[in-house]
Amino acid sequence: MAVLAGGRDNVVSISAAESLKMLAFSVVWGSWVVVRNAATRAVGPLWSNCGGGGGGSGSGSGGHGDGDDGDDRETGAADDDAVATATGAVATYSGGKSGVKFHYVECGDPKDMIVLLLHGFPSCWISWHHQIPTLSKHFRVIAVDLKGFGDSDKPSARKSYRVENLVNELAVFLSMLGVDDSNKCHVIGHDLGALLGWYLVHLWPNCVSKFVAISCPHPNVHWEYLPPSSFFNKKQHILVQRTYTLNSEIYLYSYSWICFSQLPYLPEMDALQSDLKIINQCYQHLSKTNQSDDLSYIDAYKYTFSRTEDWTGAINYFRNLPFYRIEPRNSNDSLNKEEDMLQVPCLLITGSKDVSVKMESFIKSTEFLKTSTVRIIDNASHFPHQEQPKLVNDLLTSYLVRVKVVQKELPRQNSSGIVGRMKDIVSSTVQYGNTLKDSVQKRNILPTTVKTSWQN
Repeated sequence: MAVLAGGRDNVVSISAAESLKMLAFSVVWGSWVVVRNAATRAVGPLWSNCGGGGGGSGSGSGGHGDGDDGDDRETGAADDDAVATATGAVATYSGGKSGVKFHYVECGDPKDMIVLLLHGFPSCWISWHHQIPTLSKHFRVIAVDLKGFGDSDKPSARKSYRVENLVNELAVFLSMLGVDDSNKCHVIGHDLGALLGWYLVHLWPNCVSKFVAISCPHPNVHWEYLPPSSFFNKKQHILVQRTYTLNSEIYLYSYSWICFSQLPYLPEMDALQSDLKIINQCYQHLSKTNQSDDLSYIDAYKYTFSRTEDWTGAINYFRNLPFYRIEPRNSNDSLNKEEDMLQVPCLLITGSKDVSVKMESFIKSTEFLKTSTVRIIDNASHFPHQEQPKLVNDLLTSYLVRVKVVQKELPRQNSSGIVGRMKDIVSSTVQYGNTLKDSVQKRNILPTTVKTSWQN
């Protein structure tokens, strides 16, 4: 058990039986991948000589798929700075007291409240290029490359990516930026970044004002509710077995790709196959537009993950996070269940077409939250902030920006008598508006679909 005490929730490990089950599956899928690759190498040349083309899972032969550093590393760094400039941000590095160097871009007034943006997998800070200009009008935006991603430090040791290490390093990073109990920040995470954000707000709730999780439910339900159509499950084409009980349907399936990622070296080698085909699979929404800007971002992602070490740190998250859950600090027969809930207000955003997560998991997530809102983005899959950026930006702005309450004192009227004095009292009271947009009802769930009407 990994515990971070001090009035905060605990991070606990899953049972030994579940851990052993996952590791056993990893050996099975690892063996299958080895056999598959060997067969591909044996049959591929014969198929190619017959005019059938190269094997789909053979050694990567594309410009990014061979794992070579190449001569474009400096060019890629220049492109990174160019994107930062285009969004009005400034790229910088921070070592911090934790000893981990974080690369991040900053945009907005340094005196404004901080909004920390945590990207998903496989990605980097560039995934927020639609949100940075909008949010920087109201906040000091910090879009960081998570440890193991982009230009941040990439330690190869698996233990470096344990939850307590990741959260403590982020907390030190925020402290260096000036975040504390009296100067809180907002946290917005997508996918893996949101999963890490959940742990951050549970373990450091006094430093976070509001939390937004995009395409990622609470970690206590995330892994149990991965649908069979999830990218990580269909990656290895696993057959899903359904067992029907009297009151519920239980899905018994292996965490195919997640189990496979527990093995050393093989997942990194597999990710580099076929000119980084995994990037094309994850970012289908960009390739479908056929717009040069979107296609250039796919190239940027491929550049970011062009080497073996670019994948090791990223995959190490999946070698750790599935083994952890969050336990309320007073979970043992607490008389005040509401007190055990996360006190930080949370906004959960999901796409109506996202096959990577179940809608049920977002509803179940609200059971751990005192104040929550769920919004569904129509015509969006796993990347709603990229597929429907204007709609998501409007939603983020309305949720995070505090609307100033206008106080107006009406002029006093000269009148005599009891009635007149009562009018004076009424007219001199401060009148408050009722347009405070960032207040949400306790445990407010809004499963209605948000209509899209934006234009690029």
